[in-house]
Amino acid sequence: MLDFLRGIGESVGGWLYVIAGGLAFAEAAIMVGVVLPGETALLVAGFAAHEGIISLVPMIIVAIVCAIAGDSVGYEVGRAIGPRLQSSRLGRFVGESRWQAGEEFLNRHGGKSVLLGRGTALLRALVPGLAGMARMPYLRTFLPWNAVGGILWGSACVLLGYIFAASLHQVAQYLAWGPLPVVILVAAVVVVREVRRRRRDRAVPSSPEPTEDATGR
Repeated sequence: MLDFLRGIGESVGGWLYVIAGGLAFAEAAIMVGVVLPGETALLVAGFAAHEGIISLVPMIIVAIVCAIAGDSVGYEVGRAIGPRLQSSRLGRFVGESRWQAGEEFLNRHGGKSVLLGRGTALLRALVPGLAGMARMPYLRTFLPWNAVGGILWGSACVLLGYIFAASLHQVAQYLAWGPLPVVILVAAVVVVREVRRRRRDRAVPSSPEPTEDATGR
């Protein structure tokens, strides 16, 4: 896994800022998050930052800005063409049950749904558009909750990838010798069971062979 993730980062280099930020933006702006959660790209970007392929702080800033901008675009799309979007091919792909679940979530939590929806990939893609369709006040309600959610989500995803990389390096060091005690234990169990089996076989008296009678039978 280390080599795989490092290979992804090295193959794209500085373009990882654009790729990860673009996916974070598109997740809500054009509902890419329905099929591809943006946090996956941000986690890989955090790993790349740990490996020195990109810089950590600029990647966090890119993630936050793109997350906030993407939700804002999703809000405007929902406000402008919400009903048509819901009945379009993309809307039918999302499914009526998912739209309904998003609407219920929005109605239940109001402005907080913009922040709380960040924790679920599907809601993260749908809630901004639904907020626009519901005409949620942008400056007074949507934007403040969107900004808080973008800051928390964007920075957390990148930092988790960064910390995850550090943990992987530690695990890799321990795994070099970690299996040795297990191998020794398994070998000891096998030896003990074999010794017990042989002792048990020697303790069981062998049954006498049948003898022929006087008639030869």
